Amino acid sequence: MDGIDVAYLESDGEAIGQLGGHLTVPYTKQFREKLRALIALDNGPERAVKSARKSVEDELTLLHAEAVTRFMSEENLSSPDVDVVGFHGHTIDHNPNRGYTVQIGDGPTLSRLLKLPVVHDFRSNDVWNGGQGAPLAPIFHAALFAAVEKPTAVLNIGGVANVTWIGEELRSMLSFDTGPGNALIDDWVQAHGAGDYDESGKNAAAGSVDHAILRMLLEDPYFIAHPPKSLDRKTLSGACVEGLTLEDGAATLAMFTVRSIGLAVQHFPVPPGQWIVCGGGRHNHYIMDCLSREVSCAVSGSDALGWNGDAIEAQAFAFLAIRSILELPITFPGTTGVARPLTGGRVDVPADNCG
Repeated sequence: MDGIDVAYLESDGEAIGQLGGHLTVPYTKQFREKLRALIALDNGPERAVKSARKSVEDELTLLHAEAVTRFMSEENLSSPDVDVVGFHGHTIDHNPNRGYTVQIGDGPTLSRLLKLPVVHDFRSNDVWNGGQGAPLAPIFHAALFAAVEKPTAVLNIGGVANVTWIGEELRSMLSFDTGPGNALIDDWVQAHGAGDYDESGKNAAAGSVDHAILRMLLEDPYFIAHPPKSLDRKTLSGACVEGLTLEDGAATLAMFTVRSIGLAVQHFPVPPGQWIVCGGGRHNHYIMDCLSREVSCAVSGSDALGWNGDAIEAQAFAFLAIRSILELPITFPGTTGVARPLTGGRVDVPADNCG
C-alpha cells in the first residue's frame, strides 16, 4: 500500500531484452487510509460495499494513469514505443480455496485514459481453474535469472513474502507464499505512530524477540501445508504481540517473517545454493541479517547482482502482459497448483485501436 511502481521492459515473452527505467509514485496518506479501510471490509455483494469499492477503484485507476503518463514523459517514451501496459491493480480479498480473488483497478478505463492496450485481471483464470492465483512472478523470475547458477531461490518480501525455487528445467519451478512479509510489521509500527514502516529494521534491531509468542505464531497450520498455497494479507494476524514495546513487537514480527521463510526450505526438492531477495523487505537490515543465519547459505539483495529490486514486481507484470497477449502460459502446476499451464490476463484496447 505504499504506492505505484512503473517499469519498462522489452521481451518476446520468453527471454528478457532491454530493461528500461523505473518510477515509484507514493500514495498520499489519505489514499492509503482509503485502501486500508476497503481491505478491512467484508467485500461481499452489499450495495454499500460495492459503492465504496467503486470509489476507491476509480481513484486508483486515475492514479495509475497519471503515474504511467509521468513515467513515459520522464523516459521520453511516446505511444508507439509502448505495445502494452500490464496493470495488476490492488488485491483487496484473496481466497482461492473458496474460488475467488478480488483486485480493484479498471482496465478498460485505464486503456481509454492512456490510449494504449492494457492487460489486467491476471489471477482470475487460474483461480477459476482450481489454482491458487498466486504467486504470479515465478515465470518472470525464471527468465530474469536464467543465467544464475541453479538451484536458486528468489524471494520477494512484499506485504506477504513469496519464494520461487528455480531448478535447471522450467518444469521443476516451484513457488508459493512463505508467510508474512512486511504487512504485520507495517501495521504494528503505524499503530504506534512510528511511521509507515520500520525503516531499515531499526526498531526490530533495538528490540528483543518474544520467543513464546513467536512459537505460537509459527504453530499456524499454513506453515506445514504443502504447496501450492497462497495467503491473503488478512489471513495472518499480529494481534498476539499487543502489550509488547514497539521495539520488541517489531523484532518478534520480523523474526516471524524470517522463520516462516526458513520453513519454506522443507518444501524444496533440494536446498538452493543461494537466495536472491527483492521487494521492499530487502531494505530491512534486521530481516536480511537474520535470514542469512536462518537459511545457512548466501543471501543477496537483487541489487547486488545488478537488478533493481524495487522494479522487479512492475517488470514482472509487464512481462506477464506480453505473455498474455501472445497467449503464453503465466501460471503452472508448480507455481499455483493448476492442472496444466494456463494463460491469463484480460486484454482491453482503446476504441480507436479496435479492429
